[in-house]
Amino acid sequence: MLLECSGLKKSYGRKLAVRDITLNLEQGKIYGLLGPNGSGKTTWMKMVAGLVKGWEGSILFDGHALTYKDKAEITYMSTEPFFYSYMKIRDVGKYYSDFFADFSPERFEKLLMRMELDPKDKARTLSSGMAAKLKLAATLARDARLYLLDEPLNGIDLVARDHVMQTIREACSPRHTIVMSTHLVDEIEPMIDGAIFVRDGQIEAQGSVEELRQRYGLSIVDLYRRIYG
Repeated sequence: MLLECSGLKKSYGRKLAVRDITLNLEQGKIYGLLGPNGSGKTTWMKMVAGLVKGWEGSILFDGHALTYKDKAEITYMSTEPFFYSYMKIRDVGKYYSDFFADFSPERFEKLLMRMELDPKDKARTLSSGMAAKLKLAATLARDARLYLLDEPLNGIDLVARDHVMQTIREACSPRHTIVMSTHLVDEIEPMIDGAIFVRDGQIEAQGSVEELRQRYGLSIVDLYRRIYG
């Protein structure tokens, strides 16, 4: 297993954001992390990415207890913009090159072309959809072993969505694992290997897509409706 989480808990004051999450992620798979806003998906991702402290439970990465060193092999794409206002798109690549040894400027350029992004444009002038594409290009240009994508389809129009989904699919390999949270369950069902349903900081159901379909006799979309409807 690439990632093993056991009994994870995290609170913010009196609010328990993650109550008890236990799950395993295999290497070379794409997972859908599903659930409504406030269910604990983002908190869990930040815990695994090493961006949240003061939690309980156990996280093992590639068989050892998660440490700050593992940030070199785990990348998290947040829902919030994380570029400075002065930056042009090409500056984002330089910024990432300075911080991450596994960042590939060549791959970044190819992803920009694929996403139809002009390196000369200023990041702050981009629409929400184009900004989402830029975040994704910067994230996938790293050679991380675990990609955590928080709502990567937010703001991306229907026509461009297929392009983006194909790009994410191609980023997965026997060495790379991808977890993506989204509300667009019907969009991701054809491409994910496993699904994790989270509500109120707990896992309601999890397993491979085929296992879940057989267990419940429902598609992933219909299972989402049953759990959260």
